[in-house]
Amino acid sequence: MTAPPGRRRLLAAAGALALGGLAGCASLGATGTAALRSAPPAGLPRRVELGATPFHPQEDYQCGPAALAMALGAAGLATSPEQLARQIFPPGREGTLQIEMLTGARRNGALAIEIPGSLDAMVRETAAGHPVVVLLNLGLSWAPSWHYAVVIGYDLDDGAFLLRSGPLERQVLPFETFERSWARAGNWAFVVLPPGQLAATADEAKTTAALVAFEKTAPPLRAATAYRSALARWPASLTIAMGLGNSLYKASAQPEAEAVFQSAARRHNAAAAWNNLANLLLERGRLREARDAAQKAVALGGPTLDTAQDTLRQIEARLAASASPRRKAPRDRAARR
Repeated sequence: MTAPPGRRRLLAAAGALALGGLAGCASLGATGTAALRSAPPAGLPRRVELGATPFHPQEDYQCGPAALAMALGAAGLATSPEQLARQIFPPGREGTLQIEMLTGARRNGALAIEIPGSLDAMVRETAAGHPVVVLLNLGLSWAPSWHYAVVIGYDLDDGAFLLRSGPLERQVLPFETFERSWARAGNWAFVVLPPGQLAATADEAKTTAALVAFEKTAPPLRAATAYRSALARWPASLTIAMGLGNSLYKASAQPEAEAVFQSAARRHNAAAAWNNLANLLLERGRLREARDAAQKAVALGGPTLDTAQDTLRQIEARLAASASPRRKAPRDRAARR
């Protein structure tokens, strides 16, 4: 993270998102299906339709902005396809990159989390109330016709998914047809959620990558909200804990950040967590506690050793300065006659 002016530089969480390929749009004209029919996920309704999902008809090559606008609207972050097109649809390109769909969601205040490429995940997400943005190939594997759509539900009895797609506000697509089109596009899908909510099916790695990417553009308190919900699900994650601590620090919530770094340092005995705790304690004037934390970071070594040594030097300099005797100020003497 980049430290605000006058603030200390803390070590940040690490994460990355894989880049996706170019996706355009098309005019609309299995083993996963067999498993879904024979053994659907237990405990879920037979039929789900997220009817409150907004609908934006998709024009030529504009399926990306329209699909994203629908997903953002369902997450309570309404925006128009026209606004999104200016962000994620560069002039002269017939389509939107997958990575641009993810960054477009984050730029508008949402957490964009990729989900597993299975029909089971599709059913579980929509049952959890999350519309799913999917990339389909409506052509052939050797002659692709890319298209973004939004899955808004399913019907296990009829064996079909319900979509907002192209000019259709409610498209009913049989499981087999959806599975083939989705598989030809690499089974790529993601959900768009407000901070504080998590995907029902995404694993820790995908969620962490989404959180780290979200932190780069989100206001610190919104990033902290997202990290906090993820840490409740994966309390053993050092990366998520560090992200929460850094976000709280950037939001000037120092007591809360200190508690997070203290917990992470003790639980994981990680040099980065000890270093961040030392910096925070130094900033708060608790020099002896800061020195203890910095010494632990230095003792652990590793890739953060140089940073930890620099932190320790600054603390020692502050301690030395505070221990040196103060020069006495000269007394004012009244002039004598």
